[in-house]
Amino acid sequence: MNKNPIIPFLLIIFLGVGLVFLLSAQGANQEEEGEEVATEENGEEGSEENGENGENGASSGDVDAEGVAQNSCASCHGEDFSGGMGPALAGTDLSEEEFTEIVREGQGSMPAFDEGQVSDEELTAMYEMWSE
Repeated sequence: MNKNPIIPFLLIIFLGVGLVFLLSAQGANQEEEGEEVATEENGEEGSEENGENGENGASSGDVDAEGVAQNSCASCHGEDFSGGMGPALAGTDLSEEEFTEIVREGQGSMPAFDEGQVSDEELTAMYEMWSE
C-alpha cells in the first residue's frame, strides 16, 4: 500500500512547467498578431511609404503624429493640446525651426526631448498638425 509519492509530485511539476511555456508562447503569438493588425490598419506596407515619395510627414503612413503627441505632450499641454501646465500647441505661431529647437533643448519647465524620444519626422508631422 505504500505508493511512491514522488511520481505524482513530478507529474504535477512537469505539467505546471509545460503549461507556463504553452501560455507564454500563446501570449507572444497574440502580441505579434496585434502588431501586424496595427500595421495593416495604418496602411503601412513597407519602405515605399516612408515620406520619401513627396508626401509631407503628416500624411505619411510611418508617422503617427497624434499618437506621439498624446504620449509625449498631452500630459503638460492638455489632452486636446489647447493648453494645460504648458502653453497651447494648436495654432502655434512658432516657425518649424523654433518649434524644433524648443523640443530638442527644452524651455522653462519643459524637458528636452532627444531624437531617441521623438524623431525629426515625428517633430515635423506634429508641427504641421498644430500649425494648420
